This record gives sequence, structure tokens and C-alpha cells, in this order.
Amino acid sequence: MAPELGLIDLRPMTRSAFLMKGALAAGTAYGAAAVAPWVGTALAQNEGAGDVEILNFALTLEHLEALYYERALRQVSMSSETRTLTEEIAGHERDHVDFLIGAVKTLGGKPAKEPEVSFPFKGEDAFLELAQTFEDTGVMAYNGAAPLIESKAVLNNAGKIAQIEGRHAGAIRFVRGRNPAEAALDGTLEFQEVVETVKPFLRTLPFEFRNPDGIRGAQQGNSSNF
Repeated sequence: MAPELGLIDLRPMTRSAFLMKGALAAGTAYGAAAVAPWVGTALAQNEGAGDVEILNFALTLEHLEALYYERALRQVSMSSETRTLTEEIAGHERDHVDFLIGAVKTLGGKPAKEPEVSFPFKGEDAFLELAQTFEDTGVMAYNGAAPLIESKAVLNNAGKIAQIEGRHAGAIRFVRGRNPAEAALDGTLEFQEVVETVKPFLRTLPFEFRNPDGIRGAQQGNSSNF
């Protein structure tokens, strides 16, 4: 279920300050060594650096989804309808991975590596239920990250991916006999909420997932609604 929208802090703050605030907060929990990369980012905020962090976070989610569907096609017994849909979604997710790798490289960053994953495949119903969770999480993660993206081009293309993820979620709901669009507006997720949802399926965690406080700190300082 999407989290309820809370009160938003709209006080002006620079992006570097967002990241520094998150890094210092993380330092309390993880120690200085663990957050040094975030402090460096906050102090030397090159144009597009924050976008690279966000894109790599999204890239890890897309890797997770692509691997989920690709493995399910090999390991889960499905109806012809479900298999056709899964094949199409798997292709989309792999395209999202390729796009995000290219986007990170274009911004001068190093793309996040494909994580090691583990999924509890138990049959078609369980597969579709978790697929819906992943797609809903993806949509709300993109929604939550959008206000942080500096580049208009990156924001535009992230929006295009989010729309397809939403269509995936609707199609999966339809196959499950559910309402494809349960609400007029999609919700948002903070980065920590995204991590908590997908972490059980990641055997290796990228830095952003082990310690997302830098991104989360930025999100808390820069989130807004209409």
C-alpha cells in the first residue's frame, strides 16, 4: 500500500547541503569511513554528479526486475497469457538497464554492477504477486526521485521509464484479476522504503543500497507536492 503523504519541509537548501546533511546523519549510524564517499560528493558537487547517484540507484532496481522476469521464464510454470506478458516485460526491463547504463556513462559516471539476486519462485500466483510489488515499487521510486533530478533530459527519460513501469503494474494487476488502476494518483517512496522492499532479494548490495542516507537526505530536503 502506498504511504500517506506527510508534511513537507519546503525551506530552501542547496543540493550540496542536502547531501552533506544526509552524509553527516549517516555518519552517526555507520561511522566516518562508511560515509566518506557521500561527504566527498557533497563538497565537490560537480554538475550531474547527483543525477549519477540517482540513476545508479534506479539501475540497480532495473537490474533486479530484469533478472526476476528472465529467471521466472526459465523456472516458473505459467499460462500462455502470463508467459507472453512476462516475455514482453522482461524485454522492457532489459532495455531500461541498457538505457540507464548509457545515461550514467554519458554523465561521466560508472554504472552500478549487476547485483547477485535470489528469488523465491513458488508458482505463477506468487510470481505475479511479487512482480506487482516490484513494479509498484519502481513507479513510486521514480516518483520519489524525480524532484532530485537536475538534468531536464534525465528527468524526461526517467519519466518515460516510470510510465512504462506503471503500465507493467496495470497489466500484471489485470492478469491477476485486480483493478489495473486503483487510485487516481500514484504514491511515492523514500529511498529507505525502496531499500527495505527489495533488500531481501539482493545478495550483494551496491553502496547506494547499503547506505542510502545521502540520497535520502537530499530527498527529505527537496521533496514537494503540488
